[in-house]
Formats: sequence, structure tokens, C-alpha cells
Amino acid sequence: MKFHTSAALWIAFATASSVDAFRVTSRPSVTLRPWRTALRAEGTKITMPALSSTMKEGRVVSWLKNEGDEIEAGEAIMVVESDKADMDVEAFEDGVLAKILVPEGAMAPVGEAVALMAENAADVASVIASLGAGSSASEPVLDAPAPTSGTYVSPVASTPATTAPASPATAPAAPQAAAPRPAGERVTASPLARKKAQELGVDLNTVTGTGPSGRVTASDIEAAASGTAPPRPSAVAHAAANGAPAVELPEGVVPMTGMQRAVSNNMVATLPTPEFRVTREIQMDAFDALYQKLKPNGITVSAMLAKAVALAIEKHPIINSSFSEEGGGSIVYKKDINIAMAVAIDGGLITPVLQYANERSVVELGENWKELVGKAKSGTLAPAEYNSGTFAISNMGMFGVTHFGAILPKGIGGILAIGATQEMIVPDQSAILGMKKVKKMSVTLTCDHRQIYGADAALFLKTLADMMENQLGKITA
Repeated sequence: MKFHTSAALWIAFATASSVDAFRVTSRPSVTLRPWRTALRAEGTKITMPALSSTMKEGRVVSWLKNEGDEIEAGEAIMVVESDKADMDVEAFEDGVLAKILVPEGAMAPVGEAVALMAENAADVASVIASLGAGSSASEPVLDAPAPTSGTYVSPVASTPATTAPASPATAPAAPQAAAPRPAGERVTASPLARKKAQELGVDLNTVTGTGPSGRVTASDIEAAASGTAPPRPSAVAHAAANGAPAVELPEGVVPMTGMQRAVSNNMVATLPTPEFRVTREIQMDAFDALYQKLKPNGITVSAMLAKAVALAIEKHPIINSSFSEEGGGSIVYKKDINIAMAVAIDGGLITPVLQYANERSVVELGENWKELVGKAKSGTLAPAEYNSGTFAISNMGMFGVTHFGAILPKGIGGILAIGATQEMIVPDQSAILGMKKVKKMSVTLTCDHRQIYGADAALFLKTLADMMENQLGKITA
């Protein structure tokens, strides 16, 4: 019994004897080769894979196979939440899932055993017995109460695994309807659950999530579709019954998701970086007029901004660099201009990357960006689609924010914060009253001061402003 790892990103596993490339399907998937124990009776340990270069631990979102299930090569056996996305972990060869060590919703460090595999059904008993004699697996960290049953139900199965009926004396109480979800609260659901909800016509807002921190799982969707799940009462009905306000505020401690932890860790990691910021206003009348003209063709503002920034970087390559501690300090110049743009999604923040932004047409960039945003929201971005950025853009203009400073992400030298476009009155001697109305947008560049200096940042913004005000033909070329 063996597994192997395939991915678009090269990652070495502490327990693996070889490294392959990740293979990404409709939802990112990874096939894992954990180390084989010396004794056949002990089975093969399936370990928590490292799905990104920053991942230290992962959460088992769901087991797609039950204990005792036979598994064929290429079948997905579990879904793991990394610090960026949910990924399927697939088997490389046939076998039997002997024992699940880490239940759904629990965390495990990278390289830690999460399950045991046997070569065939006849070996399952000996594998489980060897576990009782002394297992090296540590206790899983649960973010939510673990299931009390020893049976794990596949979220893609049409029916739950069969278990012995409980006696009247020990039968569990009927499930209670969950409290209503506050109005406007985002629904946290796995990508598989969202897909099933769409297929089965189930409204996610009406489903009670049983996963960690109330996360809606695929099995919750199936239960709701079959009518076996308790209905979620409306906020209005709940308020009427209790005489309380319809709006309920969240309270208590909620564990962070893998993505939220990754964002938090990355922000802390850049604290020692000596940053500085430079702000400039860009006149947007011509840019906005061009956008309105191209909008019917599917051109987006994001694509136009990415293209303009990439072309400006061509003239100032230091902005596309990063600092390295090696050799007492060195500047790393990137041969490609890959623009990462922040996207807010359920449970966190991610930065899909428009690769080779300076070399591609604005039409192609717009189509690619639409695809990337869709993948980001469904949790299906491949590693290369979110970790290959060489420069970043954060746009909060759509929220009416006039200007702000963004925190520099780890591993890059600059990030551009985009504010809202505003109408302003400025002096103009050619106007009848000596004044005219113009549209202006404030942009703030945050840089790593170890290799980028104030003059570099100022000249880059000057070039960008000239590009967006006077050289729009280059953006659409």
C-alpha cells in the first residue's frame, strides 16, 4: 500500500522518500505517499500533507470514506482544509481504510498520522490491534465536539453508514432546531456542500451546519434535501417567540479557519519589515471614460488596473523585487510580473494572481480574473494561482474608502492600495469660472525600505499616473 503526492507546487514531506508534483482537478486534489511502517501488521500511515509552502497544520474537513471501506487508486479519501483552500487527498493504490485517527473538524500537524491503511480486509484487525499496542499518533486538536460514534459518514454518500439501532434507554434525544442565523451573516460551507446545495436546490441559509464552528457540510445538505434535518427557524419567528429583537449578535469564542490563521501569521511575519508609504492622486476622467466604453466587452476595472501597474513596473523593476537575508542581504529581482489582488471571501482573505500581467491583453486578463475570483469563492484555487505573486494590489474603492495603507505581504517588495474615485473642483484657467470638476483616485504604495527607496516609489507612481492619464492606448494594446 502506498500513496504519492502530486501538485503544481513542489513541497517536500518529512516522511516521504520522493517528491512529485501536485495534480489539480476541478477542486484541487493531492495524492499523498506517507511513509510505510516496517511491519505489515501496523499498516500504512496516512499523514497530513503540506498543501502550501506556509502550511504548518491542517484540518480534516470531511472523510469521504468510512472505516472498512475498500479504496481504489485515484479515489479521494478525505478533504483537507489548508491555509488557502480545501483539497481532496487521493489514494495511489488499492487498499482498505482500517482506522481513522483524526475525526472530521480536528486539526493535525503536517506529517502527523491521520488514518491507517491496510492492504486488504484480512489485515484490518491486526492493524487496529497494533494501534492499541502503542500508537505514535498524537491526540487530534478539536475545534468542535467530536462525533461520539465510531462510524464516519462520507459527505458524498447517498445514505449514512449503517449502525446498530440504539436501545430505547440509550436512544439520543431528537435533534433540536438551531438558533436562527442573524440577518446578513455569511454562511460558512465547504466547496462540496455548496456544489451539492446547487445540485439539490437547497438554500444554504436554511441549513443547520454540523461542522466546525457551524460550517455546513455536504452531509448537512443531503439531510436537508431528504427532509431528515431539523428546520432552521426564521429570525423573525424566533424573535416573536422570545420577545427579543430580531437581530442577534454573535458571542463566544470561535476558532479561526486555516485561512484566517494563515492571514494572521503572514501579517505577524511582516512586522519586522521596515515599511514606508507614498500616496499620490491620479486623475481618472480619461481612464473611467475608456472603461465605460470597454465595459460591454467584458473588460473589468481590475484587469485594467493590473495591466497599468504591470506596465509601470516594467520601467521600475526594483518595485517587483524582494529582499533576501542570504549573503548578508541581497535583492531578488523577479523575471515575471505577477499581480496578486486581494479578494474577500467567506472565512478569510486570499490573493489570486494574474500571471505575466505585462505580457497579456487586458481582455485575457479580465477573463482570467473572473475565473480566479470564482475559484477563490468556491475554494478551488490551485497553489500556483495564489502563491506566485510578485506585486500586490488591494482595492477598497468599491466600499467608498478614499485612501488607506495596506500591509506588505511576505515575500514581495510592494503593495498598492486603491481608494475610491471622487469628484473634485480644481483650478483651470481655461474654464469659464476658472474652475473645473475632475475625477481623482488616491493610491498608496507600501514598500520594503530595505531595497526600495522613497525616490523609487515616487517615480513608479509618477509613471503609473502618466500611464492611466495619458497613455491608455498601451493598456488596451
